[in-house]
Amino acid sequence: MNNLPDLSEILRNTFTTLISQFVDFVPRVIGCFVILAIGYLVARGVKVIVSQLLSRVGFDRIGDRLNEIGVIKQLKTEIKLSDIVAKILYYYILLIFLTFAADTLGVDTITNMVLSLVTFIPKLIAGAVMLQIGVMLSDAIKTAIIALCKSFNISSAKLIGNIAFIFFLIITLITSLGQIGIETALLESSFILIIGGVVGAFALGYGIASKDVLANIISSFYSRKNYREGQVIKIDNVKGVITKIDNTSVTIVNDTTTTIIPLQLFQTKQVEIFN
Repeated sequence: MNNLPDLSEILRNTFTTLISQFVDFVPRVIGCFVILAIGYLVARGVKVIVSQLLSRVGFDRIGDRLNEIGVIKQLKTEIKLSDIVAKILYYYILLIFLTFAADTLGVDTITNMVLSLVTFIPKLIAGAVMLQIGVMLSDAIKTAIIALCKSFNISSAKLIGNIAFIFFLIITLITSLGQIGIETALLESSFILIIGGVVGAFALGYGIASKDVLANIISSFYSRKNYREGQVIKIDNVKGVITKIDNTSVTIVNDTTTTIIPLQLFQTKQVEIFN
């Protein structure tokens, strides 16, 4: 019987240990909340100052340009970069103070988790900036392609421009995800296969459908040096004055009619020029 443990002694030691740990832990909890409160005030102040400062220096003009892009309009949302940057800084500062608070508690798991978030934020910002630049660049390429196609009187100019926009936007998105740290090898391979098939099919179909337009465009490079506005010519029983030469056709006017003749006919028909 004397070898039995003293139950009251065990309970007393356990209770003493718990009280000691609680007394040691309470100041850490209080310190943690103090650090979080200070971090909230600092983050809040920085958010207000940065938002007002960026708004006054015209930083939101970049966001206004993004709001004019068709995809952004369809989302029915408005981008205000000053608020976005201010909120990112707000949460970033909160995470930094949360790291200090977790370190005060002495809980390594929480500290490591918060540190991972803190190191992830700069990568996220870099990816977002890259995506923003990519969207603006894709839209600029789209506008340039549409203008170029219209100058050559190519049909479906808007469709070609939208395809180019989506193509460059997907490339930008994949690059941004890689910048963040997401593995994109499988996504890149799938995209290359899909886009290769789509481009090949589109090029073949569009080339067959637009062969006459392309023939006229090619003919313009050879015909422009031989003909000019104001000349009197006769082609395919049509005689008149050249009033206009564009990338695909020639406009001939006489006393009774106005005739638009495709440029490719100037390569296959006999043309008479009257001085």
